[in-house]
Amino acid sequence: MVIAFLRTIILYAFIIVGIRLMGKRQVGELEPSELVLALLIADLAAVPMQDFGIPLLTGLIPILTLLCITMALSVLTMKSIKFRAVLCGRPSIIVENGKPRQGEMKRNRFTLDELMEELRMKGITDLSTVKYAILETNGQLSVLPFTAQKPPTAQDLELHLPEPGLPVVLINDGRLMSRALHRRGLDETWLDKQLKEHHINHIQDVFLLTVDETNKVCVIEKEAVR
Repeated sequence: MVIAFLRTIILYAFIIVGIRLMGKRQVGELEPSELVLALLIADLAAVPMQDFGIPLLTGLIPILTLLCITMALSVLTMKSIKFRAVLCGRPSIIVENGKPRQGEMKRNRFTLDELMEELRMKGITDLSTVKYAILETNGQLSVLPFTAQKPPTAQDLELHLPEPGLPVVLINDGRLMSRALHRRGLDETWLDKQLKEHHINHIQDVFLLTVDETNKVCVIEKEAVR
């Protein structure tokens, strides 16, 4: 039992390190080669977890080999545009000037129902308002509407608005983020003052507290437990 527990922990830690090396991507944003790698690693890791007759090192070597191959491919895709196109594919224009490109849709096996669903998820119901819809290499659909369909920006309206600062979390679910507090150049005295201004006695009563570059504070109290 102890051996099984230790083998599982070691394999789990090894796989987590490997996945971290792949970079910060969500599962739905993986390239085809990265998805294949994830599936192979999961399959290879399951074997030594279940069969104690297989040495642990024997299960780790194939996983390490796949990770090394992936790292090498990542370097090659960064160095060569042609190799990246072969490995990852190229973006495809699915809609152009409000009209679906049926040939591209067939080549990518992208149905009209899928196209309309993706557009609805982006708040677009009229296909004729779409200048371009591009199917990216990770399977996501990028939609660029006609200029007349875009909402006006502050620049279009000639408004001069202050730049918003980046909020930093100082209290997270009742826990003080001391490093973030000091990095912002603040201290516990300033924090206590902010809590008193919001009629809060204890840090544990705060669900979220953030402060941005302009020292704008946002405080959300914890809800009472029913």
